[in-house]
Amino acid sequence: MNLLRAFIAIELPEQLQNALEKQTARLRQTLGDDLVRWIPTQNMHLTLKFIGNTAASHLDFIKQLLIQIADSHPQFELQISGIGSFPNSKLPRVLWAGIHAPAALVSLQKNIEAGTIRLGYEMEERPFSPHLTLGRVRQKIEQADIQKIRATLDSIQLGRIGSARVDTIHLYKSELHSSGSVYTKLFSAQLKKSN
Repeated sequence: MNLLRAFIAIELPEQLQNALEKQTARLRQTLGDDLVRWIPTQNMHLTLKFIGNTAASHLDFIKQLLIQIADSHPQFELQISGIGSFPNSKLPRVLWAGIHAPAALVSLQKNIEAGTIRLGYEMEERPFSPHLTLGRVRQKIEQADIQKIRATLDSIQLGRIGSARVDTIHLYKSELHSSGSVYTKLFSAQLKKSN
């Protein structure tokens, strides 16, 4: 069976990618590549549902689901502001930029989650926490390095980074390579135009 790693996400428009890159440049410079494996800005997206390994033959069902959901959800504005870390600031593993989640985004994500469960995919255990992953902290670093990451996050306060209109949701496949993940867009569904 031909399996591929799939996920459903919102793509960042180029002007928002550029704003994010500009606003996080100091963070990247201060921490460098030794402590954090940075995500290339063009790879950043807002994941709505990680599907995981799925058969290529199931993609048509996912596409139909996305068309149905997109037809019933209006376009909306998305705002990016602030930075932080998961699971918390004491133990930073993932550095992120925050997303102000309007009700339309939460509703869209819930419907995608419910739809994929109906198709037989597993329910996401963690609550939806809209964010953009900036980078992943490297595994074997010293306590002093963790302190440096915490201090840097505390000292660099990013306010509003930018906003964009969300008008499309996408189905991607993810391929893991030694140089990092490569994402290929498989399908796009246009959200309903708001009046």
